[in-house]
Amino acid sequence: MVADEAALAEVVAAFAAGSGPVAVDAERASGYRYGQRAYLVQLRREGAGTALIDPVGCPDLSALGEALSGVEWVLHAATQDLPCLREIGMLPTRLFDTELAGRLAGFPRVGLGAMVENVLGFVLEKGHSAVDWSTRPLPEPWLRYAALDVELLVDLRDALEKELDRQGKLEWALQEFDAIASAPPAEPRKEPWRRTSGMHKVRRRRQLAVVRELWETRDRIAQRRDVSPGKVLPDAAIVEAALAVPGNVHALAALTGFGHRTGRRQLEQWQAAVDRAKALPESELPQPGQPVTGPPPPRAWADKDPSAAARLSAARAAVTTLAEQLSMPQENLISPDTVRRLCWQPPAAVDAGSVSTALAGYGARPWQVELVTPVLVTALSGKDA
Repeated sequence: MVADEAALAEVVAAFAAGSGPVAVDAERASGYRYGQRAYLVQLRREGAGTALIDPVGCPDLSALGEALSGVEWVLHAATQDLPCLREIGMLPTRLFDTELAGRLAGFPRVGLGAMVENVLGFVLEKGHSAVDWSTRPLPEPWLRYAALDVELLVDLRDALEKELDRQGKLEWALQEFDAIASAPPAEPRKEPWRRTSGMHKVRRRRQLAVVRELWETRDRIAQRRDVSPGKVLPDAAIVEAALAVPGNVHALAALTGFGHRTGRRQLEQWQAAVDRAKALPESELPQPGQPVTGPPPPRAWADKDPSAAARLSAARAAVTTLAEQLSMPQENLISPDTVRRLCWQPPAAVDAGSVSTALAGYGARPWQVELVTPVLVTALSGKDA
């Protein structure tokens, strides 16, 4: 494993001198460490071989990123790895996503192992996908597993390119890949505490405040200790405490998730968070539900706007039918959020031009606009297809 600057310089030189696309993968320690940083980066390129790089020992890979600028990067499920690669200075200008290619080509199973087996006929070694990649030193079997993730990626890319071309979908895929490569970093989530698992049980504003205080306390501790938040306190325990709003440490200790293994000092810090939520004035309590920036949830449409509900039903049916004809998931044909927004607030005059403009404004790619505009015009107009 490459873990120092001298070895990294050799890798940069070798990969800069290689030819063709470069296969890239990254391993994180989700469920073990705080955040989504990369703990291993794997690369393979014709003429350079395979390199396994330790981003702990080599935290700045911008020189490698620059050496591969203009080269096509081949990743599987690129949107999962690009954020952690961006953090260490690696960002592609061109890419080919083999998972997305598989979706567009109509493969029912698009995991890397399934794709390699179905397309190339090889079975990849399994068993280390969920391990703690922050472990040092990394065991040799884990390194072998990681190297296999990039061993056949370029071969898979070549086979999928041919299949997409055969189906007449290659241009669609290239537009999707360009959109991923040029997308800006995702904005930080607003009020991330609202994504606590089990939140649907929490209804009252004071209880929501307890969730928020416990979540934010847990997040600070997890960040300081560099461990996964779920290892500090499970989501289920946060929700349990929010529903009970315990009055003291003894009541808290009786709740699921705060049992006998939780020390007195820890219990006191969790109870302090609950007490802070209990002491908040009404004006500072969180509102139920997140601020809605787009249309309301579809289940509410029938009451709020029956015409919009009818449009959405017709549009969903039309998109589903078209996606089935094209042998691809409907969410890859057009984003469900885009369809909802268009149906909730359609153009004043519904025609091909206005619908195309609206779709492009919501970020739909040209191939998507071309394919779905006719069926959406029909659905929005209330005409029979």
